[in-house]
Amino acid sequence: MSPTESSREENVYMAKLAEQAERYEEMVEFMEKVAKADDSEELTVEERNLLSVAYKNVIGARRASWRIISSIEQKEESRGNEDHVTIIKEYRGKIEAELSKICDGILNLLDSHLIPSASSAESKVFYLKMKGDYHRYLAEFKTGAERKEAAESTLLAYKSAQDIALAELAPTHPIRLGLALNFSVFYYEILNSPDRACSLAKQAFDEAISELDTLGEESYKDSTLIMQLLRDNLTLWTSDITVSLSLSLSPLASYERPKQSMILGMVSGGFDLMLLMHEQLLDDAGDEIKEASKRESGEGPQ
Repeated sequence: MSPTESSREENVYMAKLAEQAERYEEMVEFMEKVAKADDSEELTVEERNLLSVAYKNVIGARRASWRIISSIEQKEESRGNEDHVTIIKEYRGKIEAELSKICDGILNLLDSHLIPSASSAESKVFYLKMKGDYHRYLAEFKTGAERKEAAESTLLAYKSAQDIALAELAPTHPIRLGLALNFSVFYYEILNSPDRACSLAKQAFDEAISELDTLGEESYKDSTLIMQLLRDNLTLWTSDITVSLSLSLSPLASYERPKQSMILGMVSGGFDLMLLMHEQLLDDAGDEIKEASKRESGEGPQ
C-alpha cells in the first residue's frame, strides 16, 4: 500500500470516528483531505456519502440556529423591542457569516474537485444536486442581488442535474427522487412558485409509482421513503389549491421504514430530506427536525 493510499484510508477512518463522536467540523476536515488528495480519482460511494453527511450536519446546525433567531427577531419586532432587535440582528449576522463560509467551502470543493472528477451519471447527479442544495441554503438568508444570484445558481445546478437524471437514472432511483424533492422545495420556498413545485413533485411521484414493482430490495426502502416525502409536500402545498393528485399510496403501505440515523426536515412550506443509513446519505437537505409526532424512530445523531 502506497503512503497516499494509507493516508486516504486513515482520513476515511478518522472521519468515521468523528461522525460517531458527533464532531462534524473535524469530519469535514478529514473528508476534504480525501477529496483533494487526487483530482483524477473519483470518491467512492462511501467517501462521497461521508463528505455529504459531514457537511450536512455542520450546515444543518447553523440553519436551525438561524431559523430560531429569525423567529425570535420577528417576535421582538412585533413587540416594539428595538434594543433587543438590534442585538438579535447582530447575532443573526454572525450565524449568517458562518453559513456563508460553510456553503462557500463545499461549493468550491464541488467546482474544483468533485464535479470535474465525476464519471458516472449517478455521481454527476449527486454532486450537481449537492451544488444546488448549498446555493439554495445561501438563498434562504441572503437578500437583494446576492439572493438573486444564489437562486439563479441553484436553478442552474438543479436543472443540470435533472437533465442527466431524466436521461440516465430510473424514475425510482433514490438520487433522482431526492433531486425532485429538493428541486420542488426550491420552486416553492425560494421562487414562490407552488404550481411548478407541485407539478415537479407530482410527476416524480407518479413516474416512480408506475415502476415501483421493478425496485430491488436494496433500494426499495430508500426510494419509498422519499416518495412519501414527495406525497407529504404535495398534501401540504395543495391544501388550498384544487389539484388532482391521484396519489395511490397502496404500493407504499407495507414497507418498513429504516431505523438507522435519519433526519427529516421541515421548511416553512414543505419537507425535504436528509437520510443517513449505514454511512449512506440519500439526500442532504436537513432542516429543523419535524415535530415529535412525525419524527422517524431510530438512533444516531439527530
